[in-house]
Amino acid sequence: MIEVKNVTKRYGKKVIANDDISFTVGAGEIALLLGPNGAGKSTIIKCIAGLLRFEGDITLCGHHNKSLQAKQVLGYIPEMPAVYDLLTVREHLEFIARAYALSNYEADIQSLLTRFELTDKQDKLGKELSKGMQQKLSICCAVLHNPKVMIFDEPMVGLDPHAIKELKALFEEKRAEGCSILISTHMLDSVEDYWDVAHIMLNGRFAATKRSNDDEKSLEALFFEITEGRRPGREG
Repeated sequence: MIEVKNVTKRYGKKVIANDDISFTVGAGEIALLLGPNGAGKSTIIKCIAGLLRFEGDITLCGHHNKSLQAKQVLGYIPEMPAVYDLLTVREHLEFIARAYALSNYEADIQSLLTRFELTDKQDKLGKELSKGMQQKLSICCAVLHNPKVMIFDEPMVGLDPHAIKELKALFEEKRAEGCSILISTHMLDSVEDYWDVAHIMLNGRFAATKRSNDDEKSLEALFFEITEGRRPGREG
């Protein structure tokens, strides 16, 4: 479970990137953070992942988000893949396996390489990979240790159609296993059919929250109403 309580992130005295945000992502739940660029999505993601200082409280499966226990249950896929230039694809995965003290992990590594079409790239260095290949490697590294909490920041960017299909299937599988999944994106069409709750952000705050079983208004209509003050297709 992800629990975010009254989180505020300031840059200097005047810029408030996140303004008193509170929400939870339960076990077996997929939550979305939606909003235009600059809404504060990546900032709250980085706060949850323990990469930024903030005011408030964040716990992962009951552990403070910067604790070792929280890091052990977290899988984080950043917006910009962070791979090691001089490690091969396979060495990245072996490094993760050893860092988390995994055992009998070879079959899992091979399964991920096959699933995301990286088998023929396993001996390539990180610096030799395209942005899309780096993104796929980042996903593989994040899921290898079977985390209970997964955070994705714009995960579809740069992926080919096959990888997008496999990533969506992975979301469903991890949800069925009881994983708490948080996905930040501004691409509505990439997340339209597999979420449980969506939070629409604007100016560092939650402007609206919608659950998937709420049929009052479509997510797309609500999104455009909030972010642009109009429905899609309307002139002006």
